[in-house]
Parts: sequence; structure tokens; C-alpha cells
Amino acid sequence: MSRYKFIASISILLIFSLPGCSEDQAEKSLTPEVVTETTLSAPVVPGCQSCHPYTLAGTHATLSCSSCHDGDNQTADFDAAHLSLIPRPAHPSTMQKKCGGCHQQTTTAVTNSHFTLKNETNLVRRHFGADQDLPTLQDIPVTEPPTSPLQLADDLLRRRCLRCHVYYEGDEYSQVRHGTGCAACHLEYQDGKLVSHQFLSKPTDDRCLSCHYGNRVGSDYYGRFDHDFKHEYRTPYQPDGSYAPRPYAVEQHTLSPDIHQQAGMTCSDCHIAMHAGNSMQTISCEACHLQQTEQPLPAAHLATKSGQLLLTTRQGGRKILVPPASHPAHSRYRKKMACTVCHAQWSYNDQNTHLLRIDHDDYDEWDELFVQDSSEVEVLLLNGIYGEEVWSPAMTDKITGKSKPGLWLKGFKIRRWAKPIIDFDQLGRLQVMRPVLDLQITWVDEEGETIFDSVSGKSKQLRPYTPHTIGKAGAFYRQRFSNLLPPTHHKENTQ
Repeated sequence: MSRYKFIASISILLIFSLPGCSEDQAEKSLTPEVVTETTLSAPVVPGCQSCHPYTLAGTHATLSCSSCHDGDNQTADFDAAHLSLIPRPAHPSTMQKKCGGCHQQTTTAVTNSHFTLKNETNLVRRHFGADQDLPTLQDIPVTEPPTSPLQLADDLLRRRCLRCHVYYEGDEYSQVRHGTGCAACHLEYQDGKLVSHQFLSKPTDDRCLSCHYGNRVGSDYYGRFDHDFKHEYRTPYQPDGSYAPRPYAVEQHTLSPDIHQQAGMTCSDCHIAMHAGNSMQTISCEACHLQQTEQPLPAAHLATKSGQLLLTTRQGGRKILVPPASHPAHSRYRKKMACTVCHAQWSYNDQNTHLLRIDHDDYDEWDELFVQDSSEVEVLLLNGIYGEEVWSPAMTDKITGKSKPGLWLKGFKIRRWAKPIIDFDQLGRLQVMRPVLDLQITWVDEEGETIFDSVSGKSKQLRPYTPHTIGKAGAFYRQRFSNLLPPTHHKENTQ
């Protein structure tokens, strides 16, 4: 049994057993789950599958369990079978040895930005004062206690922000659990549990969304927008009075999904090579919608039919004709702005994000904000507010797995999606912007003394990003950017 499932179950029992506990208070829990202890009896025949009935498919079917997990697959003795066992052979610490012999992609995968998260890591670190970049999230320094805003930001990254990566299995919500290393994408999980050992050659969207959930690119592709954290702004109740499930940590608004998703395309139809070099290989909007007949096709699942581009989806093999971008606005504006400036239907605009580390155990003020899109934080707050014994504030380092003092809490001034923010990027091109660096970090120590108070970084808060909420531009697309263009340009192009 995992530590957090055990903690969640204990918290639920505590909540429902408290005298005078209201229904609203009882709601303040993770989804109730019956947790039972089981004792494995000694296997009657040798072999791992006598206790672990997983089967393999394809080329993996020829391998024994010990080929990847070590241990001894030829004995019925429990201790001997588990001697030197590797429970997660696809973890980054062992994947080169265990997966790399057959899959050469592991060599390039370790430098991929999806693996290292160096872009996200260095963006935040430079914002709070770093003067050089780190090659991977593993290199984020550990300094305790923090003596500078950068050191405090490093602690924030390791324990609160970077919870979706290949070193960590994800939070204890039903749709955000995943494997580690190669298994993060290539093994299927459902309801927080491993489904099988049949590896996915092309990861399905639910594998992508196990990390790209919440108000992040990926979740927007399906039209999902997290509710505010405060209890009154959420919708914890269903029409029948039962509590609404929270598979992605927080209840969600249902907005318009991306037009490509509506057409049946999945993430891997555009993001086609996640193992390649320093970055993933992605098909751009122009590569499909402004495809020239003399140009080579950008991917193997694209072809031409009667002079028009035809896409065959990589999941399911659905045939989709790609409409060409024939409107004159595309030739007029495409060098001046990103496609999303006109075509994004909405975007994530969470503003004034406050991140507070507390080292004291006074949790009462967070009674209405216990949902924090972190199961670890949620369980600790619930127990601290409604439990009989207050737990000390502590969180695990999501890279090493070690717990240390201090609890990171989060809140927003506003969460909005209605109107995309448009501005110029560093190259003078118009982009949809997101206030991703509108961050303020605070630290209150165990004595209640404020060490750092609402420290803001030094970088520009608005950063260009690509909302996955594409749709028709509509008749009033110029209103989004006309005030940002020179008057002469605007007059020349309003015919």
C-alpha cells in the first residue's frame, strides 16, 4: 500500500468520526477508497506470474520477468524470488541498462526537454535570480534553510512544482498516476493503477494527460479549465447529492475543445517524436495547412489525395482531409503573428499566483482552500484541520522521494479564460501570452516569522505559449490585434 493511499484512508476515517462534523466538512477528502491489507501466500509453483498475473505482448512476450526485474523467476521461495529485485526497471536510474539494450531511443530520450524539464526549470530559476542554466531538473540545488529567493524557488520547484516528470509517479488522483522513466508514457494506468505490462508503442492521450492536466497545455485540448480552489467556487456536488469525482485533482469547467480533437486527432498526430535530441519533433500549423505540393511531407502519416493533404491518425487510423489555409489573411499576417492569435478560442490566464511555504502547523486559515491540486497537500491540510492529531508540515522532494519540513500552499488572485492576451514576443511577432511568471513566493518559518514576503521575480511576467484551443477565427479576428499594429499597417490591410 502506498504511503499516501494509507494517509488518505486514515484522513477520511478521521473526518467522518469527528463529533459535530458537518456534511460540508465531510466532503473535504479525497475520493473515498476502501483500502484492504492482503497477505500473499507462498506460491505453489515457481515463477513470478503465480503471484503477479501480468502478461506481455509482442517482442516482450519472449522475455522472462527476471529479464527486466532481476530477482529469480525459477523459484517458489518468496525471499529468493525477490532477491536483488528491481521494482521499476524503466525508472531513469535503470532504464539505460534494462531498456536501452533493445531500445536505442533511451540514449536520446535522456537529453529530450520532456525528460529533463530544463526549459521549465531554467525559466523559473532565472526569474528568481539564477545567472546560468541547469541541464536537467536533477541538478536543482538543495539548500536548507533557504537564504535567498533563488534557493526558496529551488525548494518550490523540487517539492511543489515539478510533480509531473519521469522520476515521479504522480499524485494520488485517479487519472494522474503514471509509471517512471519509459513507463511514464508506455505503460497504461487506469484509476491510479497499472493495467497491464503490454507496452504502448504510441502512447494514448490519457498518458499525456496524466502530466498535462490542470490549467496546462494538453488539458485545454479537451476543453478543461480548473475551478477556483475556494469551496464556494467549486462544484463538489452532483445532481443526486453525491460528491463529484476529481480525477484530475480539481473539478473542471467544460469549455470548447480544440477543433483537431473534435476531428478525432490525438496528441501524437502532431507531437510525433518525443525521444529526439534536445526537443520533441512537432508538426507546425503551416506544415499542414500551408503545405506546398513541391515540399516534402512533414510526417509519414500524411499523404496527398487529389491535390489535398490527407492525415491518417496514429491512433485508430482515421482518415482526415486537411483544409488548406486559403483565406487572404493568412498570406497577409502569418509572418507578423502566430496562428493562435486569430484561432485560439480561449486561453489560460491565471494571474497573480501566490506560493507560500509554511513551516508551522496552523492550518485553520486554509479550511476553504484545502483543494490545492496536490494530494499530498490536501491530505495534510484535512488531517491538520479535522484530525485528532495535527501533523507537522512536510512534503517530499519529488526527485529524491525524501520528505523534509515545510508545506507549499498555492492561491490565485484571478483565474480567467475568456480573452486571450496578445502581445509581441522578443522577435517582434504577435503571440498569445500567458502570465506564467506572475509569481510571488513567501516563506513563514516554524516560529511564524516571515522570512521572505511576496517576492516577485525579475523577468517579464507574460510569456508566449501555444494554447491548444484552436477553432475558426470568426468575422472579428482583427479586433484582437488591430490596436497593436502601426496605424499605417492597419489602414493598408482593412480592405
